[in-house]
Amino acid sequence: MELSVLEFLTLLGSLGFFIFGMKVMSEGIQKVSGSRMRQVLGNMTGTRLAGVGSGFLSTALVQSSSAITVMIVSFVNAGLLNLRQAIGVIMGANIGTSMTVWMIVILGFSPFAIYDYTLPILAFGLPLLFLNNKNLNNWGEVVIGFALVFMSLGLLNSTMALLNPDLLVSLERLADMGVLSVILFLFLGSILTIVLQSSSAALVLTLVLCVNGLPFELGAATILGENIGTTVTANLAALVGNISAKRAARAHFIFNAAGVIWMVLIFGGFLRSVDLLTQNWGLGSVFDPDDPQAIIYGLAIFHTSFNLITVLILVGLVPLIERVVIKLVPSRGDDTVFSLEYISTGLMGTPELSLLEAYKETSRFSTLTAKMNSMTLELLEESDSKKRKKLIEKIRKYEEITDRVEVEISNYLSKLSEGTISIRTSAKVRSLLSIANDLERIGDLYYQMSKRLERKNDNKIYFLPEQRENIKKMLLLLDEAFRLMTNNLSTESDKVQLEAAQLAEAEINALRDELRKKHLKNLEKGVYSVKSGLYYSDMFEFCEKVGDNIMSISEAYAGKV
Repeated sequence: MELSVLEFLTLLGSLGFFIFGMKVMSEGIQKVSGSRMRQVLGNMTGTRLAGVGSGFLSTALVQSSSAITVMIVSFVNAGLLNLRQAIGVIMGANIGTSMTVWMIVILGFSPFAIYDYTLPILAFGLPLLFLNNKNLNNWGEVVIGFALVFMSLGLLNSTMALLNPDLLVSLERLADMGVLSVILFLFLGSILTIVLQSSSAALVLTLVLCVNGLPFELGAATILGENIGTTVTANLAALVGNISAKRAARAHFIFNAAGVIWMVLIFGGFLRSVDLLTQNWGLGSVFDPDDPQAIIYGLAIFHTSFNLITVLILVGLVPLIERVVIKLVPSRGDDTVFSLEYISTGLMGTPELSLLEAYKETSRFSTLTAKMNSMTLELLEESDSKKRKKLIEKIRKYEEITDRVEVEISNYLSKLSEGTISIRTSAKVRSLLSIANDLERIGDLYYQMSKRLERKNDNKIYFLPEQRENIKKMLLLLDEAFRLMTNNLSTESDKVQLEAAQLAEAEINALRDELRKKHLKNLEKGVYSVKSGLYYSDMFEFCEKVGDNIMSISEAYAGKV
């Protein structure tokens, strides 16, 4: 069963070639589809079935379930999908992987295999990379990636045929241990996927092994293991995410593991059903070791039917899976959870109702942004380095959320304005677009403040108590300005307390002017260093800009823009 170093490296190189081809093709498709694929993923989640459809279409389009699951985790982290919606999309993504399987089986292993045509395909795609057209460049990546995938399949197949035959004989002997054989190859499939970090590469290796003599039942067991191993990618992506992202990744694991459990319980009977199908369709018996075509098609049928039936069984249990995940990944006090509440299901029946939902979402958005002020105040006064690091990370996450929410609100309002709307509604849409833009700018400003404070500490530059107190005064004035702004956004637009907002803005400007004058005098007197003064002036100038944006929001809501 010994595998020489050269054989091992040749096999590894062929797999690496395949992974690279899949990466190039998948990234090219993502560039070609642009924001459309993200819109499919983000918008088609109103119901569980819509979420399943969204996951299926996205994965079938991108040809990478790992890319989609990582994207799902990032969407949950940004609050664009809630946990229940994410579970539905994950289910659909699992079905979508079957499209990749069928593409590989039909074009890589069947009589229609295109290995002999990969070089002409490569020759067609290469010039597209050098044209002065970004879209054609992206298509060039898709074509080249496609050619590399099937070129690597041919190399992998020929490499496997040259391997020590004792290796496959030893693997075949493991088929005689009954349920233990299934569990062993299930485990091997999981490890293989975790090591390769590509379920597609693990699947291709399984198919090649089966073509070269590995029994059908062991190939099917390996595929089950790969279904569990692929969840590691999403869980790794969730490590830097919030509690919702971690829960979405854990839900992915629970869903896949539950599917494997029910399949193991009826494994033998299910394989016999697949055998009946392949024989009835004239493909031969999957249990015939001399008929690799039947085995390959049988594995594709097994993969598709397994994922499809698992979704049909578990789609009605999404609320239960959600509750289990919440118990397994409990919330901590400092967890940040935000999700779109009013505009995630698409436009309402009338423009007026849609506008009302957008107003509600924008009001929630303003409350989220206001929290960044208290975080910055806390960061200013915190001396513990670990707590400071957590606060900076929290502000960064909030800034990412503000970016994504602003995009979603803007997209929602753009769709609304595409229909027939009144002049009054059109004016309100412009107002909300302006507000969303200002809220996103505020998020950017607080993130810049946190980075300034972080850099100041890294460079061992410290504020005097007077400097710290003055910045604190500015932040407390902003607290009051935020309170007025959020109150304004939660009332009717004709009841906005514009005078109170203007007074708060005037106080912020007056304090900024006062601090600026004192700052110049203190620099002349050498009260504090120039470097300390630069960080100090940056902070109160940033605060004043936040005040300007807060004022712009109240004015926009009152219809003054």
